[in-house]
Amino acid sequence: MAFYLVRARPRRELVAELSHRLEQGEFHQLRPFGHALTHSLQEARWDSAAREAVWEEEDYCTPPLAQERAAVLDRYFENLRVERVREGEGWQQIASLPSLWEPATNPDGEGARP
Repeated sequence: MAFYLVRARPRRELVAELSHRLEQGEFHQLRPFGHALTHSLQEARWDSAAREAVWEEEDYCTPPLAQERAAVLDRYFENLRVERVREGEGWQQIASLPSLWEPATNPDGEGARP
């Protein structure tokens, strides 16, 4: 098993749909990655400087995240990139970033969530 730090630009028009589907647990049944993907996306962070969602994901595929991309990620994100990390290292790198799912607090939208 490998772990990756994933960076991707959310498709703004689909963020609410993704949030709803995560809240409903709709991806849990996807095998073999549904539980891990759901957890990772629920814990995703927002890098306002890069305007990207960032999270750590475990994966068994070559190329990385092939099944996850085909089933979920390519619909909701673009410009997806991965960097190999040790388990937990990705989460440590992004621990100071705010949650992707917190409401934006900046009234002019600068740096706001997608």
